[in-house]
Amino acid sequence: MSEKDTTHFGYKQVDKDAKAGLVGEVFHSVAARYDVMNDLMSGGIHRIWKRFTIELSGVRQNNAVLDIAGGTGDLAARFAELVGPEGRVVLADINDSMLQVGRDKLLDQGRQRNIEFVQADAQYLPFPDDSFDCITIAFGLRNVTDINLALRSMLRVLKPGGRLLVLEFSKPGNPLLSRAYDTYSFRVLPLMGRLIANDSDSYQYLAESIRKHPDQNTLLGMMEDAGFCQCEFHNMTGGIVALHRGIKA
Repeated sequence: MSEKDTTHFGYKQVDKDAKAGLVGEVFHSVAARYDVMNDLMSGGIHRIWKRFTIELSGVRQNNAVLDIAGGTGDLAARFAELVGPEGRVVLADINDSMLQVGRDKLLDQGRQRNIEFVQADAQYLPFPDDSFDCITIAFGLRNVTDINLALRSMLRVLKPGGRLLVLEFSKPGNPLLSRAYDTYSFRVLPLMGRLIANDSDSYQYLAESIRKHPDQNTLLGMMEDAGFCQCEFHNMTGGIVALHRGIKA
């Protein structure tokens, strides 16, 4: 198997065609406890990261918004309020277990009226060109097999002037913080996964996938190469998380 036919799954090299299925198994496993683990892992700070994403999105009444890897619907629920009854929000996820959890959660909250649910691969988005005013992907890009292909797919379905926002774990700039973060990621997260979700392997993959994801400047360059303009990023929590934004000309 040549290098061009393989990609990383955490620290393992796997056939490119196999990665989506392996990632799918991870999220099938964690879907039911996803929200609980998010709160525990981040100490609730993920809510602040997402709030900043929403503020920077510029979403307003009557907009069309696509939330890729939308999981349990945190962003989609807020976007549905912002766009109003005449707007459109699509919660897309490649994983049917995550999509079902998100649908059930939003249904219970009575927020599903202007939200569509679509099982979709970020690399091959099943929407016409120039469909959305804003696209978000939160903590999902690192799981995509071909990030460059996904970025071009997102650019295609954005309207001219539309915004892409990528919220993702990234690289802390401070060496002391980086070492502490490594210790937490590789020792504490798998233990929490075993105790709370009965699944340490999935959270070991989480820690590894973060380390394999492009750093802030590399991802910025990838967005520019895909055709986005006015690209920028904002570090949060010392660079543990970064929010990238790009515009379609």
